Amino acid sequence: MRYQGPIYRPPSEADSLLVQATVGCPHNKCSFCMTYKRGPRFRVRPVAEIVEDLAEARRELGPGVRTLFLPAGDSLAMPTEELARVCARAGDMFPQLERITVYAGVKSILGHGPEGLRRLREAGLMRLHVGLESGHDPTLLRAKKGVTSAQQIQAGRMALEAGLELSLYVMLGLAGPDDSLAHAEATARVVGDINQAGEPVLRLRTLLPKINTLLLHQINKGRFTLCTPHQVLSEAGAIIAALSGPLSLHSDHYTNYLDLAGRLPEDRERLLGQIEAARKLPRSAFRADFVGAQ
Repeated sequence: MRYQGPIYRPPSEADSLLVQATVGCPHNKCSFCMTYKRGPRFRVRPVAEIVEDLAEARRELGPGVRTLFLPAGDSLAMPTEELARVCARAGDMFPQLERITVYAGVKSILGHGPEGLRRLREAGLMRLHVGLESGHDPTLLRAKKGVTSAQQIQAGRMALEAGLELSLYVMLGLAGPDDSLAHAEATARVVGDINQAGEPVLRLRTLLPKINTLLLHQINKGRFTLCTPHQVLSEAGAIIAALSGPLSLHSDHYTNYLDLAGRLPEDRERLLGQIEAARKLPRSAFRADFVGAQ
């Protein structure tokens, strides 16, 4: 198996076979992300190389692989037919395959269009992990996400209508204290609008400054202030209170101050109760602020 550059996968893909489809990230400008800032530059691996790695995995692991994740930062940026060929070959080699998954950027989703997304779903692609981070346009601009909330809604609905599963990642604290409530309200609106087309999974993360990022530079220069744990919890509560569902919610990540999991709307009151109880705890009850190195 051949890998180049940092290889990350979502927690839900912990047991998946990892076969690299792309290298780096085609956007690579987000102010909070360190992953590919020092390279390698984005490129799409040749289909023949990817298929060779799939074949090696078949020889080593046999035909029983059930889940496959295709790193790196946005493998949906591959041309439609090339990614479809990879997915189809994976299905041929692993007849028990239940899921093929990628990280996907909003612009990459839009680039395939409805027909391209349906083509990929027919070829075996099943789940997209999408970093929304925020639905608040000023926050998206400051974070250099390169997309608008309107594009997020269009892409999310397009993916669900094509039959793809959608995991949406939201970054609590990304707006800082001044825009905290606006960030939460706008993000809930975007997720709610996407939710009209199907049932996504919402995954909460908390902003953690990382080395070699613009965000850390802004913090050190006094241009950005981190939210307190209580402010972050209030954001989570505002988002949960505003969503009608149906959708699943998870906060399964080391950055979070509280592990929340459930379904909306049926678990809303329980989740809000957990948040309210946590908000009564002192600052010392939560993890300390620190700078991440990975």
